[in-house]
Amino acid sequence: MSETAETPDLEPDLEPDVQPDVESDVESDAEPDAGIDAAPEPEAPPAPLLELRDGLPEIVETDERLAEACAALAAASGPVAIDAERASGYRYSNRAYLIQLRREGAGTWLVDPIAVSTLAPLQEALEGVEWILHAATQDLPCLREVGLTPTSLFDTELAGRLLGYPRVGLATLVETVLGQRMRKEHSAADWSTRPLPKPWLEYAALDVEVLVELRDHMATELEKAGKAEWARQEFEHLLDFEPAVRVDAWRRTSGVHRLRGRRALGAARALWEARDRIAAERDVTPGRILPDSAIVVAATVMPADRRALLSTSGFHGRGASRYASAWVDALEQVREMGEDELPTRAPRGDGPPHPRTWAERDAVADRRFKAAREAMLNLAEVHHLPVENLLTPDYLRRLMWAPPATREPAALADAVRTQLASYGARPWQAGLVTGALVGAILGAEAEPDRTERPDE
Repeated sequence: MSETAETPDLEPDLEPDVQPDVESDVESDAEPDAGIDAAPEPEAPPAPLLELRDGLPEIVETDERLAEACAALAAASGPVAIDAERASGYRYSNRAYLIQLRREGAGTWLVDPIAVSTLAPLQEALEGVEWILHAATQDLPCLREVGLTPTSLFDTELAGRLLGYPRVGLATLVETVLGQRMRKEHSAADWSTRPLPKPWLEYAALDVEVLVELRDHMATELEKAGKAEWARQEFEHLLDFEPAVRVDAWRRTSGVHRLRGRRALGAARALWEARDRIAAERDVTPGRILPDSAIVVAATVMPADRRALLSTSGFHGRGASRYASAWVDALEQVREMGEDELPTRAPRGDGPPHPRTWAERDAVADRRFKAAREAMLNLAEVHHLPVENLLTPDYLRRLMWAPPATREPAALADAVRTQLASYGARPWQAGLVTGALVGAILGAEAEPDRTERPDE
């Protein structure tokens, strides 16, 4: 059995710092002006609830039991459905606390990665097997952390986007494509809890119950829509996915935009960094140590001692009082900083400025961008997919702010494709958008600059 994980010393009434990614199923189907005598439409019966076909398997929490799982999965056939449960909202780390796998001929296996010594045998058993994940970018980093890396994959969420499904949550796709309802009640559970309750394990096992069937249906749809090659390129691109490293992550503190002056910004940065160190040491999500709202208030009023700090709005939980000296020390250091040591309102980035400033800074670039954005919206509608999946918005901004120098159409098209590829655009994306982007570049420069005053 696994050892019981340390329970965070937290306020019992605190909610998870991260809200569950659960879609609302409330949609309006009412027809306007239906008439007072119109008979109400009979409600469609709910889809049948998805159940475990093979019952709930025992959790794998010993090396011996893992060896059995690996042997069964290696001897099975077809792709393997994989999911991972983290403790987002409770823990600082993004580690996996449960891994679910299902493969035809092997059934479902629930693996506790905390309890076993290594998952290397599992990686070996799955070598060369296609992995089916839903929203792969969420699970790939934590799976890689425990030594699990796919050689090929199929992402059902991304497939749904390419196919133009308006909602691509797993439960919605399972109901839409397969006609079965999934449970959602444990999506925000603390998966670092040990032992894991049986209802949680049932919920987790259901996440991989029909992933293989969902993958097969969606692969057929992609073929019929002529998008199978798009999906192949997207899935291959995901194999190298790495989470973006946030520069100046403290600037994402909720409410920090309301602060005035560099010293207040410096105080917010110092408090955020102190909280982050404490959260990392305790493996507790930072918002459960000290809420963002408390950081912003303290950065505004700059309390000078413990008493003043604890009377500040938001400094009322255990984290606020237990680490009061850390908060006071951080603020004191900011008071002693020189002006040149304090952060500025907006850091200088390596990308283009925000498009809302383009009209004043470069009227031609502004026209390029607006024409290109309109063209992307039209193309996305024609091909029935979200515009952000047609082309990453940042790629569009970078290209329109600093396009290739040539204006010879064929050479410009080649240069646009090369520039898009350097950003990370896939060939299918470049193939669809290059013509429209070339047109936006040439059209914007052919249009007279209306900001110039006419000759008198």
